[in-house]
Amino acid sequence: MSLKQQQHAHWSSRLGFILAATGSAVGLGNIWKFPYMVGESGGAAFVLVYLLCIALIGLPILVTEWMIGRRGQNNPANAMADLAKASGRTRAWMLVGILGILGAFLILSFYSVIGGWSLYYTLNSVTGAFSGQDADGIGALFNAMLGSPGLLLAGHSVFMLLVIGIVARGVTKGIESAARLMMPALGVLLVVLVGYGMTTGYFGQAVSYLFNPDWSKLTGETVLAALGHAFFTLSLGMGIMMAYGSYLGEDVNLLKTARTVVIMDTVIALGAGLAIFPLVFAHDLDVASGPGLIFVTLPLAFGQMGGGIVVGLMFFLLLTFAALTSAISLLEPVVEFVEERTPLPRVGAALVSGVAAWALGIAALLSFNLWSDPVLFGLNIFDLLDRVTSKFLLPLTGLGAIVFSAWYLDKESVRRELGMDVYDFSLWSLITRFIAPIGVAVVFFTSL
Repeated sequence: MSLKQQQHAHWSSRLGFILAATGSAVGLGNIWKFPYMVGESGGAAFVLVYLLCIALIGLPILVTEWMIGRRGQNNPANAMADLAKASGRTRAWMLVGILGILGAFLILSFYSVIGGWSLYYTLNSVTGAFSGQDADGIGALFNAMLGSPGLLLAGHSVFMLLVIGIVARGVTKGIESAARLMMPALGVLLVVLVGYGMTTGYFGQAVSYLFNPDWSKLTGETVLAALGHAFFTLSLGMGIMMAYGSYLGEDVNLLKTARTVVIMDTVIALGAGLAIFPLVFAHDLDVASGPGLIFVTLPLAFGQMGGGIVVGLMFFLLLTFAALTSAISLLEPVVEFVEERTPLPRVGAALVSGVAAWALGIAALLSFNLWSDPVLFGLNIFDLLDRVTSKFLLPLTGLGAIVFSAWYLDKESVRRELGMDVYDFSLWSLITRFIAPIGVAVVFFTSL
């Protein structure tokens, strides 16, 4: 064991770990995608299907990735290799960890570009750029941002600099401290925005939109959407949870902690819907505008409402915090890998990894202007990075992790580690050996 492994960092407390893991799970998708999916796919009916998918697929894989990381006390690639060797299996299993790290790196490169948009819109909120604008004016503002390589580069660079700075400080002083600050702040902002939504006169309509069960809208396609979102919302298949698990002590109950993270992630996503949709309905805006809901539709509402500068600022701060906590977690498995596989110290590993992701992100941001032409399969660089990660790398990594854990780790040691009796572990084995892998495989093949 190397000196670096002997000095492997650990979370200072279970609470710090929960906040960091929840921060990773809570990202841009929680703020716009999940509420929209719920509203369009049957409300409470969709939520129930989503929670079932979380229980059968998301939570088992989350626990599995934490367990692999904690047992390995190493970066995802080395952890998989060491556990495979200890189980009498080929070290080629380390490819699962490598794919996860690669996925996190590629996602970070274009995720940081969108994080830069959030910073830019936060600044626009402060300056009152949305005030009095009509739909054409807001649309022109968004298109002008996308059409300016310099503006996109500035936002991308500042956002990545913040991410590198936090991760470079280490697990407890950097990631955990940032989560302890930003997650409560995110929660307070969300509560205030939901409170504001209650004053619009359209809160009841938003509640009905999100929670009134409409079973007629539940089709095979929406069930698959719930299945896919249950997998992706928890940052699975990116090496993140393996890396975070490697900093865990033996005293942390993995199942109980996973349930807490899942509940917090879901509550925040639904809370975002209760904050957003009253504003959308109050101003008769389009709820089905996807990412445009955040950067076009809502700014139009902020520009037309009384106190819109303050509400807009709070919303884009919320969005920025969500983006930052996720981006930090995306950089961490890459940094852990570089730090443990090279002579570089923590700061050097963070700089090298972050700058490399930043450089790839430049190609991604140019996809909106100078390099907008398709480069492969009819996709530009930004869309290609998104497609390769979400459709291939993430499902394959998650599938590899759950199959390895369920079929090749010693069953009795897993049962003891999870604190289960024989009956509960039999059910757990059924889920992890068959139901979860089949669910991920279904998501993988249908998304192709």
